[in-house]
Amino acid sequence: MRFFPRLALVLALGCLALASAVPVSAHDNDGQAMYLANEGVMVQKGAVKILFDPLYNQNYGTYMLVPEDMRRALMSGEAPFDGIDIVFISHAHGDHFSAEPMLEFLRNHSQTKLVASTQAVDKLKAVAKPDDMTIFSRVEALALGPNDPPLSFRLDGVEIEAVRIPHAGGPGRASVQNYVLRVGLDEETRVMHMGDADPALRHFVPLDTHWQAKRTRLAMPPYWFFYTEEGRTIMDEHLNAEHFTGVHVPADVDAVRRKHPDALKDADLFTKPGEVRALD
Repeated sequence: MRFFPRLALVLALGCLALASAVPVSAHDNDGQAMYLANEGVMVQKGAVKILFDPLYNQNYGTYMLVPEDMRRALMSGEAPFDGIDIVFISHAHGDHFSAEPMLEFLRNHSQTKLVASTQAVDKLKAVAKPDDMTIFSRVEALALGPNDPPLSFRLDGVEIEAVRIPHAGGPGRASVQNYVLRVGLDEETRVMHMGDADPALRHFVPLDTHWQAKRTRLAMPPYWFFYTEEGRTIMDEHLNAEHFTGVHVPADVDAVRRKHPDALKDADLFTKPGEVRALD
C-alpha cells in the first residue's frame, strides 16, 4: 500500500488522524478500509469509493463520534473523502444515521447515491424541503421483511447484496430494519458491513447458500461477535470471509478488553478514527 508522506498530509489536511490513513490517490488500485468512528467506514478499491454509516449525531454516552475535522472533510468532499460513489446505511438508529447531516451531504454531493432502509429514507423525507425532492432519485430504499430472501442488484456497476438480520437486543428490536450488506467493489473484492446484527446462529445458518456463494475479503461485524460463542461460530464457519475487523467498539476500548480479556485478546478491532485495513 502506498501513502503520501505524512508531513505533506498534515499540512494539506491539518489532521493527523487522517494523514496516517490517506492513500496516494482516491482511485489507487490498492484497496483499503478507513475507520471513521463507531460503525462508520470508508472503503475504496480502484475507481470505487463507498461509505458505511458515516453521519450520525448520537453516541449515547458510550460510542465514538466522527471527529469534527473528519466530519467537515466528509461534508465538503475534501480528500480523501472526494468522489464518494455510494453511501450505505445499515439501519436508522441515531448512532449510525441522522437525517439532517445525511440530507446535507446528498445536497453537497450531487453524484453520490444512497442505499438505506425504508425507515431511514422516511426520516430523510420528513426533514426534506421541496427543493430536495430530486435527491430521492439517487436513493435506493431497502424494504426486506424479516424472512425475505437476500436482495441482489447493481448500482453504477457496484454489486450490492442485502440481507435483513435482526438487530441485537432481542424481540424488542424486531421492527428495526437492520441490514447485512455485502458489496463488490470489483469482481474479486467484496466487503461486508453487518450493522448491529444479532449474533445468533438461527439467523445465519439458513442463509448458508448466500454466504458461501461469494467470498468476502473483509467483514466488519459488531465487536460482540468476537466475545460470544455463537458469534465466533458464525464468523468461523458461515460468513465465508478472509478477515474480520470489529466495529461498534465503545470509546473506552481498554474497559472493553478488560471485560472480555480472553475473547478480545487477539481480536482485530477498529478503535481509532483514521486507521486503515488493507484489502489486498
